[in-house]
Amino acid sequence: MWFFLVSDAFTFSSLLIYYGAQRFSKFTWPDPDLVFQSIPGITDSGAPLVFVGIMTFILIMSSVTMVLAVEAGHRRSKKEVVWWMIATIIGGLMFLGCQAAEWTHLFHEGFGWGKIPTMETLHHLFTGEVSTVSALQFSNLFFTITGFHGFHVFSGVIINIIILCMTINGTFEKRGHYLMVEKVGLYWHFVDLVWVFVFTFFYLV
Repeated sequence: MWFFLVSDAFTFSSLLIYYGAQRFSKFTWPDPDLVFQSIPGITDSGAPLVFVGIMTFILIMSSVTMVLAVEAGHRRSKKEVVWWMIATIIGGLMFLGCQAAEWTHLFHEGFGWGKIPTMETLHHLFTGEVSTVSALQFSNLFFTITGFHGFHVFSGVIINIIILCMTINGTFEKRGHYLMVEKVGLYWHFVDLVWVFVFTFFYLV
């Protein structure tokens, strides 16, 4: 598990370092406060980063519920493990739903992998001179990195569902320990930690 997490950490680090290199080597870059100023479904809400802040809060809370599931596993409290795992799964699904809504909103704005909005729209997303090259790199890297992270969240939700089913079936009670819950918890915390860095690089810098 640790070997996998370390190798995955190197992958995410490489992607984010590349993004940072592109971001700071360009004279101009899309302003996150302008790109992410709208809540999906609410045009020009004038609330920069509110929606992604909600997404981040949901994912962090799912990490808290995972901690509680692991702690309940140490006490071999099957009922509590089940409830906290369900809460963690719901948090993961809510995050994915929010990410899907954000992607859909950006698609409607004209962003996509290999796609950028019209020049008229781009003028509202830059604080200085508009650069189509910077806009295209931003778009490609945003969808690549957040998509890669979203895949990890989705995988984590699937694994959590499997662990939940095993818990309900009494598999861990028969084994006499809930070590698998703790291992899955490590993966889930890793996914949450990575999001903090993705959030910082794309939405704050």
